[in-house]
Order: sequence, then structure tokens, then C-alpha cells
Amino acid sequence: MGPSEVLVAVLICCLTVQFVKLLWKHRRLPPGPLPFPLIGSLWRVGWKVRQDTLMKLANSYGNIFTLWIGHTPVIVLSGFEAVDDSLTDNPEALSGQPMFPVFKILGNEKGIMFSNGKTWKQQRHFARSTLQKMGQIKMSLEHQIEEEAAQLVEAFAREKGRPLDPSLPIMHSVSKVICSLAFGHPVAVDEKALHELTEHISTVTKFRGTAGEILYNAFPSLMRHIPGPHKKVISSCEFMHSFIRKEVENCQKAGVSQEQKDYTHLYLAQIDKEKIDSTTTFDEDNLVQVIFDLFAGGTDTLVATLSWALLFMVAHPDIQEQVQKELGSALSPSKLVCYEDRKRLPYTSAVIKETQRFSNVILFGAPRVCVDDMNVLGNFIEKNTLVIPDLCSINLDPKLWETPRQFNPNHFLDKDGKFIVRDEFLPFGTGSRACLGKHIAQVELFVLFTSLVRAFTFRLPEGVKEVNTEPVIAAVVHSCPFKLCAVPHWLQPTEDQGWRV
Repeated sequence: MGPSEVLVAVLICCLTVQFVKLLWKHRRLPPGPLPFPLIGSLWRVGWKVRQDTLMKLANSYGNIFTLWIGHTPVIVLSGFEAVDDSLTDNPEALSGQPMFPVFKILGNEKGIMFSNGKTWKQQRHFARSTLQKMGQIKMSLEHQIEEEAAQLVEAFAREKGRPLDPSLPIMHSVSKVICSLAFGHPVAVDEKALHELTEHISTVTKFRGTAGEILYNAFPSLMRHIPGPHKKVISSCEFMHSFIRKEVENCQKAGVSQEQKDYTHLYLAQIDKEKIDSTTTFDEDNLVQVIFDLFAGGTDTLVATLSWALLFMVAHPDIQEQVQKELGSALSPSKLVCYEDRKRLPYTSAVIKETQRFSNVILFGAPRVCVDDMNVLGNFIEKNTLVIPDLCSINLDPKLWETPRQFNPNHFLDKDGKFIVRDEFLPFGTGSRACLGKHIAQVELFVLFTSLVRAFTFRLPEGVKEVNTEPVIAAVVHSCPFKLCAVPHWLQPTEDQGWRV
């Protein structure tokens, strides 16, 4: 037997041993596709992930099943009952954050999104209490969002009905709101820093869920030494941390007063309170990372959702017209839209919620790690197991929604046209790692969307015949790149296809 034959024999033996190990471990887990060495059970997923990919597997293996990524088992929770029973009823048991190599680049185990243990508990508790209990912060933020909505309308109006990509001006508005939350002031839209900041935020968020992230997580030692998109992400993270640190330093120089209610000043005051505790996690590094988390978690999802909302208005002009009629009858044309107006706008509110449901910008909830053994609907899941909730399986469940694969605002309206709250609607996740900025995001979605639709009618550019609503699947689900025409209500088309007041 030659060297090549010996090598092949050894390889076959190793693969056989690995296969037997996988089978042995597989028998103690919830059912799922048969795993093979190296590829796990990804052979059942295929090369292209779709919105209903995991739902199809759930049809075969049940609402709690095991999907192997290489030699790592991942428990998938499909459907509202499984997600609610695990994340809502057992929030602490599923509070762990897996420390993937990419997460160490993004968070270095600090802040909220990419931390565990005492750091996560202290930082999250402070963030939650600050955002929920400080009414002054909410009021000032809501006022800032109203002002940003007015500026966003002006930015769209300057195009005078010409084709535009709505994502960039929306990104600027959302980023400025977070700057106000974090530092007490927005960054001017024409400043170079804001343009650079939004570019680097996009670089970081759009890397999530890509092949580049998967490769880096699989071969971190190798990827550190070769070029690729991960290098650009590392550079963008460094820029964002530097940008935030400079703003924090400016806040430190300004000092802390009773009038200053932004997150940074409140956090700096907390650092002073915690100085006597040698074990505290309140320090400048964690402050910088928490603000990084706010930018990373609070921009891309909101931009994607608002972009989808405008695209759906183009795709459904009848719905757009109905929203505009409700806005025209319920709101004074001279008054800025405020969040309180939602109580008089049930149909508009339903359209926004339906956009969140139908766009599925977050297909899968953040991966969790069991910190304790747990039982979910009769399925035992042991400590340190990786778990992923399939949120899309809730949003597209025909048992919950009358027409799950159609854009239908009536999903959130009763027979009398009144807005209804759906318990099974979880756009911001649930459990101990649910979105902390839920209230702010809700205010932004409502105020920005209603301000835009009240000011403009959105249409396809001339020559474009069809609306492409095919999703681009990644960590955040965007629409395919598109342009639309924001036609102000006070502009009329001329014979030469121009616009006049």
C-alpha cells in the first residue's frame, strides 16, 4: 500500500470516527437532519437561505429541532409557542451570549450585545433603567425625532420628484437621533464626521450574516493574516470606537450638570458613584462599547424597516392612498407629527406593524447559549447548548395570520377598523436579551414614516415597470437596492416630465 492509499485510509477512519461521535451525540438531542463530518446537517439547508428555510425543516422534525453547523449542534425554536415558552418563560436560562470570534472583534466581551455575566447584567440593568425611567430623556428624544423627521422631509423635497435611494438620508436621520441619545446633541448632517460614521456603521452591520463572517468564525487564526472584508470591519470598528471616545471626552470636559440627561453624562455620573467598588464594570471602555452597541443595533434594522415601508407604499398605491387620507383627516397640516398621534391613526399604525411583520428584517433572533439545563415543550436542552429562535416562523405562520405571505394591514385591525395589539408579534425579540431601544425605535418608525407619507406620494421612477420585493437575506434583511420618486403633494408634473411648483 502506497503513501497515498495510507493517507486515504487514515482520512476515512477519521471521518468514520467523527461520524460515529456525531450519531452518539445526536441521539440525546431533539430530532433533526442527520449530521455528517465537516458539513454537519447543512446539506438540508442548501446553498441559499430563504425566509422559510428553517420553517420547512420544522415541518419535518417538529418545532424544536437540531441543526448541526459543522460539529456544533444548534437547537432551533420554530413557532410562537416554542419561542415564547423558551425565551419568555425561561429568560435567565437562555441569557447567555456565544463568544464567536467575530463578536470579540465587535465587542471584546464588553458593553451589552457581546458580553456575558456580571458585565452584561450591570450594563443592561443600567441601560434599561435609564431609557425607561428617565422621562426627560424620552421627551427630549421624541422632540429630536420630530425635528429629524422635518429635516428628512426637506432632504426628500430637495430632489423634487427625481429618483433617489431613500436609505442614505434615513441612515443620517437615525444616526443623528442616536447621537442625541448618547451625547445630548445631534451631529450636523453636512459634517464629514456623520458621513464617515454612517459609512462605517454600514460596513459593520452589513458584514453580519455574510460568508465573510462565517469564514472568520470558522478560521479566525488564519483569517487574521489574510486580506478580506473582515479587515474593513476591523478598521470600521476602530473608527467607531475612536469617534465615540472623542465624544465621551468632550462630555467629560463639559462636566456633569442636572440639565444634562444624555446617556453619556448619566453614565459618567454612575462611574463616580461606583468608584468605591473595585469589582464594578462601570468604566469608560464599557461606556464606549454600550454606545457602539446602540449604533450597531439601532441603525441598520431601522433603516431596513423604513426602506421596506416606502417600497411597500410603491408596491401598494391603494394602501398608500388610504394612509394619506387618514393622515389628512386626522392631523393638522401645519403641525409636526408626534408619537401621540398614533392613537388617532389606527390604519397607519397597522401599516407600520405589518411592514415589520412582512419584511422580517430579523429572520432569526440573536443566538443564545443555555446557562442552565432547561426543558422546552418536553425537549431537554442541556447547559452550554447554542439556541436560535426562528422569528420568521412566527411572522409567516398561517395559524396566526390570515394571509401570512401577503402585505395586509388588516392583520392589525379589528372588524371596526380599530388597531389591535398582537401578543404573537415580536419584532423586537423577547426575553432577557430583547431590544433595549424598543420604545425609541417605535417612535422613530412612526414619526419618520408618517411624516414622509404625509408629505409625498411614492412612485416608481419613469421606465421602471415592476417593484422588486425580493429580500436580501443576511443578519438584517434588506430589500434589493432600489430608487423611488418622492413626489411632493404640492408639485405637479409638466409635459416635459419635469416638475413645477
